[in-house]
Amino acid sequence: MSRHLTSLPPSRELTAVSADGARIHVETYGPEGAPAVVLAHGWTCSIAFWAEQIRALAADHRVIAYDQRGHGRSPVPAGPAGYATRALADDLEAVLASTLAAGEKAVLAGHSMGGMTLMAAAGRPAFQEHAAAALLCSTGPSRLTAEATVVPGRPSERRTRLTRGVLGAKAPLGPVTAVSKKILKYATMGPGSAPERVDACARIVHACPRGARVGWSRVLSELDLEAGLRALDLPVAVVVGTADRLTPPVHSRAMAEALPQCVGLLELAGMGHMTPVEAPEAVTARIRELSETYLDVKEKA
Repeated sequence: MSRHLTSLPPSRELTAVSADGARIHVETYGPEGAPAVVLAHGWTCSIAFWAEQIRALAADHRVIAYDQRGHGRSPVPAGPAGYATRALADDLEAVLASTLAAGEKAVLAGHSMGGMTLMAAAGRPAFQEHAAAALLCSTGPSRLTAEATVVPGRPSERRTRLTRGVLGAKAPLGPVTAVSKKILKYATMGPGSAPERVDACARIVHACPRGARVGWSRVLSELDLEAGLRALDLPVAVVVGTADRLTPPVHSRAMAEALPQCVGLLELAGMGHMTPVEAPEAVTARIRELSETYLDVKEKA
């Protein structure tokens, strides 16, 4: 069952070349000429994380998904300079330039680090040229380790240090086991998550190279994209699970207040951090709503 959750329909593959020469693996699905949706996954994930959205949307959208650098089929950065929010923005610009025609608009959806990618790229020319609307899904702009509740207890410097240590642990994750799935479920998913969805997420996360996992954890622990959040001056929807321990709803509520054009905050009861897998229909419906509302408007204008 979990393999079905991450299986993907036939795709067209291409490579986008980022500003520093990094090669970014891109896959497109659905009919050419259809309204475009661009999907940016989160930390330790890959294109397969969006499998349910891709299957549902590709019937009538051109869905563009890519592996963030160091994830999936995009090579691990050669050195520390490759781990930066600037690099995330560079990569997204390269993907947009490689897949969209001049002036073509798309709905951009980012989960977790993918949402941070949208914030990092908000002021970039390619983003402003191509983004019609955006979805920020289970994400936050700053204070990630301070607000995370993976480590129990009241907010404190000690809890923040412990959280940073847990998320940045250098030990290999090893094979997917019953114990590792229990740990991943606690940290990243809602308490009612179905076993097959936990298994699907575990297989994706465990496939992330250790170097990339650790390298990006350092970036996330020092993240400050508050300015990028305020620069997202386009219609933006926000989605979060009420049981999210990694980016708790406090982030999404603050983002909804700070965004120049927030078009709704959806809090999914009982869901954790992996909302596209835990609540695929809700996330897909929000993307489709943005497409039907804002891509049509752009085309008719």
